[in-house]
This record gives sequence, structure tokens and C-alpha cells, in this order.
Amino acid sequence: MIGVFDSGLGGLTVLRALVDRFPDKSFLYLGDHANVPYGDRSSAEVIDFTRASVEALFAQGCKLVLLGCNTATAVAARHLQQKWLPSSRWRGHNVLGIVAPTVEAATQTPWAVSSPQYPQKYNTDVVAVFGTTRTITSGVYPEEIRKRCPRVTVVQQVCGRLAGAIEEAAPEAELERLVEEGIRGLLAQTNGMPPHRAILGCTHFPLVEHLFRRHLPPFTRILSQPEVVADSLEDYLARHQHYVDGDRGRSLVLMTTGNPSEISARARVFWPEVTAFELSAA
Repeated sequence: MIGVFDSGLGGLTVLRALVDRFPDKSFLYLGDHANVPYGDRSSAEVIDFTRASVEALFAQGCKLVLLGCNTATAVAARHLQQKWLPSSRWRGHNVLGIVAPTVEAATQTPWAVSSPQYPQKYNTDVVAVFGTTRTITSGVYPEEIRKRCPRVTVVQQVCGRLAGAIEEAAPEAELERLVEEGIRGLLAQTNGMPPHRAILGCTHFPLVEHLFRRHLPPFTRILSQPEVVADSLEDYLARHQHYVDGDRGRSLVLMTTGNPSEISARARVFWPEVTAFELSAA
């Protein structure tokens, strides 16, 4: 069974892509709605909350947990992978994030290759990153992209109100206005030069990918995380099959640390036919 964690509901866009890609696998989703939003939390709190949720998923039988949240990945993934997990009682388990596959797709370079390689070290493209305030201020995308492609121009743009508007099922006209606002802000930083690639660095944003597509030129390649993550996980499981050995077939369980009935209603914005949430014991 594969665990998927998010501080809220955006990770459902990733989960849905994984369920579609792996029809024979079991998934357990945990949303930490009791402590959302993570963007207002200190780094120590984000690490503590993420670790507690990962442990809860391990305890439920998940050997592999994907952090389907940019904030949790940017702030906590490295600490969990390098410091906590090796000394914990969960040896033989693993935690993955969604930044690595996104950077791989943006740079066309494997994550393990963390220094410039031909031809990417001569790449001079403009790469845009649209995200929430916490993800953008973490600087994780420019840092990791420039390790692999030092000549690219990475331009970040906060879309501070977009995720909330998506979650509140705002009218499409309002969502389009916020997307346009974000793109205008980005172009103001590039003197009007459109990006060659655009990372939608929030798992809410795939729901408005069509609006980004409408207002970016055709040559801009949009990197939407659900499909990017599904591609990456497919490759990862082909090389690490032991994490899903013994999987007894398709199942899907959704858990929340918040109010299950309230969260189930809000989740339909992300996945209209989604199953009901259960209360997490964690």
C-alpha cells in the first residue's frame, strides 16, 4: 500500500493521477486538516506535523509515503529522508517528495545527477515557477534547477490567493483573473519574455491548468505535477518493487485529522466522485 500525504486537499490531484496510473495498487491518503495551512507555520512545526503524519501512514501498513504537498516537501522532505528515517524504527520504509520529479521534468536531468551535464549545462531557457508564498520563499525550485542547469533563468511568481479561491470553488471568471494576475506579475519580471517552461508548483493549480494554457503562448511547456509525479513513481516502482510487494489489489482509503464530513464535501472540488473521508486515529 502506498501512502500519500498532504496538509490539505491539493494532494488529491496527485492521488487521482496515481489511482488512474496504477489501477492494481492500494492507496491511503492522509490530510492534516487539523493543522492546515502549513504556510503560516514555522519550519519546525511543518517538520513535526509531516513526520507525525508519515508515521501514521507507516503504522497503517504503507512502506512508501509520497508527500503530495510542495510546502511539506520543500521544508520537511530532506530532514525526514536524511536525518529522521535512518535512525527511526521504520527502516525499510521510504519517503518521497514531489519537488524532485518536478525538477527532473523541468531540467530533463535525473535527480541523482546534481551537477551540470551536457547539453543541459548550456541551457539558457526561462523557467517560470508559480506557487504559494511558502513554496516560493523556500527557494527550493531555483536552487535545484540551477544545480543542473546553471544558465537557465528561473523566475518565481507568488499566486497567493489562487489556491484558496480554487478550494472555495470560486467562479471561473475569478480564477481566470487570478491566473492572469500571476502571469502578468511573472512577465513584469522578464520584461515581457514568456517562459519556455512553466512549473505549476502547487497541487491546487492543475485544476486551472487550462487557464494557464489560455494565457501562456503555445510554445510554453506547462509542467503539472500530477502527471509528472505519476511518471516518476512508475519509474521508481519499476526499480523498487519491494515497496508494493504483497499489495492485495486496488483499494482507496482517505483519512483526515479534521472533520470528515466537512472535508468530504470540500474534496469534491478536486475529485467530484471521491470517496468519503474517515477520521484519522493519529
